[in-house]
Amino acid sequence: MEKKIDTIFVEFQNNLTPGASVAVIKNGEIIYQKGFGYGDLSSKIAIEPKSNFRLASITKQFTALSILLLEEEGKLSLEDKLIKFFPKFPAYGEKITIKNILQHTSGLLDYEDFVSDTDTAQVKDKDVLQILMKQDSTYFEPGAEHKYSNSGYAVLAMIVEKVSGIRFADFLYKRIFKPLKMDNTIAYEFGVADVSNRTYGYAKTQTGFEFSDQSLTSAVLGDGGIYSSTIDLINWDKEVNSPTLLPIEKFDRSFIKGVNNKGEEFDYGFGWRLDPYHDIYRIYHTGGTCGFSNIYMKLPTYNLTIIVLMNVRDYDAKGYAEKIADLFIDK
Repeated sequence: MEKKIDTIFVEFQNNLTPGASVAVIKNGEIIYQKGFGYGDLSSKIAIEPKSNFRLASITKQFTALSILLLEEEGKLSLEDKLIKFFPKFPAYGEKITIKNILQHTSGLLDYEDFVSDTDTAQVKDKDVLQILMKQDSTYFEPGAEHKYSNSGYAVLAMIVEKVSGIRFADFLYKRIFKPLKMDNTIAYEFGVADVSNRTYGYAKTQTGFEFSDQSLTSAVLGDGGIYSSTIDLINWDKEVNSPTLLPIEKFDRSFIKGVNNKGEEFDYGFGWRLDPYHDIYRIYHTGGTCGFSNIYMKLPTYNLTIIVLMNVRDYDAKGYAEKIADLFIDK
């Protein structure tokens, strides 16, 4: 099996290229963990299991858990309206619930549409909130449709700060990363904390690869700002399998498909995608951003978890993970 998985990543072997950190867990045992390519082409630092990648939207499952932890403490309800936390929010905030935001049925406008190419300062979660507070409408009536929203998860991060009284990055560390011994996982803030064993992002060109590590939106934490490694995500996988931070019935609500106002089901829970693979039940999330492509994927029927973290833009980590899955499943 090791050689078969190695073959899937052959293009990143024996060449100075970006690459991937890969882990496969079967029946609770790590059966494969390896790095391919380089995390820093200029310094020729090879990718290892301890290498930290920007997770991008895989971050959303941690943002969602933060909300659920505060709900468990009685500090908020998933039916609370946005206006409760931000009284100066426009009138449309009176209709949007936390649950709407978690499941991407809020209709909140995409903040990236309001970021100019001429801007020089990176956007932060608080800036996303300010952008939304200047709008007077949503894409649709909250609950009517499912439309993926990075804006919503930035707002969730600000709700965590408002309710907990501490910075979102600190909440993640104290309430999730530290107790789960995800020792090198961090919500990265430039000038505030450093990322150990940091992997840098690249984009493929006609002549090779060019540095492509940060964009104007890379500093937004709630929708995609966490850096982590396959080592730490294996610890996270243990929590997903056997929750300790929440009662299992509360944690597992994250894996229930959402339903819109018309009674139509969609393949998203609380920070997790739920569409099947070859008709096999699957829970996962991808994460694609400037210089990175990632996936954390579970096939519970096969007791199988596949993690692929890549530091190159426009590569399909999901496709690589599915090729690994094909080695284990009956189709």
